[in-house]
This record gives sequence, structure tokens and C-alpha cells, in this order.
Amino acid sequence: MGPEIAWLILLLPLFSFLIISLVVRPFFNNQPKVAGYITIAAIGGAFLLSVWALTAVIGAKEHTLGVSQFGWIKIGTLELKLGFTIDSLTAVMLVVVTGVSTLIQIYSLGYMHGDPGYPRYFAFMSLFTASMLGLVMASNLIMVYFFWEGVGLCSYLLIGFWFQRPSAANAAKKAFIVTRLGDFGFLIAILFLVTGYNTVDIAELQHMALAGTLGGVALTVAAIGVFCGAAGKSAQFPLHVWLPDAMEGPTPVSALIHAATMVAAGVYLVARMFPIFASSETAITTVAIIGGITSLMAATMGLVMNDYKRIVAYSTISQLGYMMLGLGVGGYVAGVFHLMNHAFF
Repeated sequence: MGPEIAWLILLLPLFSFLIISLVVRPFFNNQPKVAGYITIAAIGGAFLLSVWALTAVIGAKEHTLGVSQFGWIKIGTLELKLGFTIDSLTAVMLVVVTGVSTLIQIYSLGYMHGDPGYPRYFAFMSLFTASMLGLVMASNLIMVYFFWEGVGLCSYLLIGFWFQRPSAANAAKKAFIVTRLGDFGFLIAILFLVTGYNTVDIAELQHMALAGTLGGVALTVAAIGVFCGAAGKSAQFPLHVWLPDAMEGPTPVSALIHAATMVAAGVYLVARMFPIFASSETAITTVAIIGGITSLMAATMGLVMNDYKRIVAYSTISQLGYMMLGLGVGGYVAGVFHLMNHAFF
């Protein structure tokens, strides 16, 4: 298995989005189920490739398949590359994202039957899955941020899918604005690393943190900035307020995006940058404290809810808090295992 397979895992759902948007919606609008079948075939194919990637990683030396890199932008001494990394964490996340997404697309065939926005729904779902896969595989923070915002855009489009309902439109705007607050901190961290250390390559930053080249206040500032973005996406206190309202979208959207995959992106990012967080006592303690507060607070708020989807939303926030708490106390394997466990249940 070569690096080109990694590109195919991303490109299959991306092509599905383009085909549905440019071909199915204009020319086959009277046969909307075609959109569903194309989406299932593309994401199902990505799932099979992800399982292949996982088995390859298990058998590979140091459980890493290497990095596929292409030159992108060069500004002075800063060189940005387009590239993907497939290691044990990436491989597990690929199987989780594509596996859960495939099951939910199959369920959506029946759930969305008769909806006038049927092809639009599957186009957005394909774009979301592509963005999430790109986020998981990206080898540098610029690429992570690009796909990070793509996931946020798809969340906005799918929460407000029934935009004729004022509650859905308002929930979509709320989710988009609140998560942007956290993303601002993430963006500052990226700019800080570019200007101060001339790199955004994740493997290089991890090596610098372990070697002590990136340390002290600079390391803490970068880690806290990254955690701000993670807190927004993973609905950590005090940026948790958008998730219960996000349940205004179709139920399969709530299941895929706001319970299983997108909200786990913040937990994944902390796990991906774990050596950097672990090198700063302030940063790792912050992750643990915020995770603990979120877990307890959301569970108690869920106790007084009487809307079933809101109960599930607060349960999700609480479980995400557990994951962050696990990572914050050094339980890397426990945090990532619970991410996978929660995505499926």
C-alpha cells in the first residue's frame, strides 16, 4: 500500500460531492435516490481503503506508513507542503469516520425519503466526510485548519438544512459563530508558530517540543491556542452552548456530526499534538480541568432536559469532557479509545 491510497480515501467522498452537485442535481433531480447510492458507494469505498490502511499500519515498522508530501508555497525560508500522514492514530480515526459515516448514509436513504432537498443532503454529507478525512490525515497545521473550517462549514449547512424553520437557521448561525471564537485561538497559535519557529509541520513541532527547542512560555501559548480551537469544536466549557441547539438538523446529521465525528475533531487534535501538550504542565492541566468541568456540568444539565435529542447532546458533551480529561491526565490510549467507543455507541 502506497501513499497514493491516502489521497484516494479523501478523493472518493470529494468526487461524490462534485458528481452530486454538478451532475445529479441539475440532470437527475427526478431520481434523487441516485445521490444516496453514489454517496454510499464513495464512502463505503473509503471505508474499505481505511480498513486496508489500518491493517497496513499494524504490520508496518513503527506503525507508520510514511508521509506523502508535495511542495505548495515557499515564502522566504518558510516552505508549506501538501501532505498526509498515516500512523496508528490516523488509521483508527479513518476507520471510525468512514465506518460510522457509511452506516449513517445507508440509514439516511430511508430517513430522508421524500424530502425535497434529498440530493443536497447527500452532497453536503459527502463534503463533510471528505473534510473530516482531510483533517484526520493532514500532516501540517495549515492543512488541518483548512479542513477544520471545511468541517465547520458543513456543520452550518447541515444544522440549517431545513432553513425554512427559524429555529434551524438560528441554530446553524449560533454553531458557526461560537466555534469561530475557538478557531480564532487556533489561528493565533498557527501564526505564532509560523513567525516564531518557521514551521507548522506536526511531526517537526512534536520533535522540537520533545527536544526542548520549543519550550517555556512559547510552548504553552501555542498549546493553549490549539486547545481553544479544540474546545470550540468539541463543545468544551464555556464554548459548549452551540451543541444542544445543533440538534435542529436532521437526526442522521446529529448522529454523524454532533455525536460521532466532528465533535471528536477537537479531542483528535489534542491527541495528535499530545507531545506538545505533555511538554507544558500548564497546557496539559488546562485540558484536564476544562474536560473535568465539562463532563460534570453537561451531565447535570442533561438531567433536567425533557427533549430527547437535547439529552443526547448533553450526554455527548459530557463524554467529550471525559475524553479531554483522559488526555489531560496523560491517558492518551484511554482518551482515544473512548473517542472510538463513543463514536460507535
